[in-house]
Amino acid sequence: MTVIATDAHEALDGLLHDSMTIAVGGFGLCGNPFDLVEAVRDAGVRDLTIVSNNLGVDGQGLGLLLENDQVSRVLASYVGENRLFAQRYLDGDLEVEFVPQGTLAERLRAGGAGIPAFWTPTGVGTPVAEGKPVAEFDGRPCVQERAIIADLGLVHAHRADRYGNLVYRYTARNFNPLVAAAGRVCVVETEHLSDAPLDPDAVVTPGIYTHRLVVARARDKPIEQRTVRPVVAGPPDPAVTGGAS
Repeated sequence: MTVIATDAHEALDGLLHDSMTIAVGGFGLCGNPFDLVEAVRDAGVRDLTIVSNNLGVDGQGLGLLLENDQVSRVLASYVGENRLFAQRYLDGDLEVEFVPQGTLAERLRAGGAGIPAFWTPTGVGTPVAEGKPVAEFDGRPCVQERAIIADLGLVHAHRADRYGNLVYRYTARNFNPLVAAAGRVCVVETEHLSDAPLDPDAVVTPGIYTHRLVVARARDKPIEQRTVRPVVAGPPDPAVTGGAS
């Protein structure tokens, strides 16, 4: 049964310890479980292995755990948006396993599905394949990738019901359903909590995966790089007005 907590700290109570592996949903800052990440920071646990597409940006998201020196190892697809992440990696004081994005998604999916390993041509002949078995299938070399099973999965959902069923919003879905299934324990923050059950046809993550649930605090959602067209004064754009003068 899903336990509903009053805040993120209560949701993580008794689950955190040093040297654990935490998988975290999100893509950049989109779909990040910000409240739960901040609660991990406040708990002060150390020597963490973080599995996530990337580590947010400096000062936000998973970047907070880096700044608090709580992370010793990262499995991620890229480091480009976080200067501290990149610098610590280049300085050799942070262990990083780069995982191609599709491979990372499949490793998490496999962990949630109980599949111990799979073969993929992605990464063959590159540092990604170093130390891993390589076999040929239909004349094509493939590298063996192991599933990821985390001690804890942290997830952000758009809507949830009291049974732990989850729905995500647009691209904020990203890695969240995979993380929900790959964690031995899954803790979810949701923007909206419904007393009534969600429409079964709309549910993405069934409540069987959700162990603890908390309503996320209202906050402005950060964007890594906000880019808009400059406002140019002039006559109405026919493409917008439908040709009306």
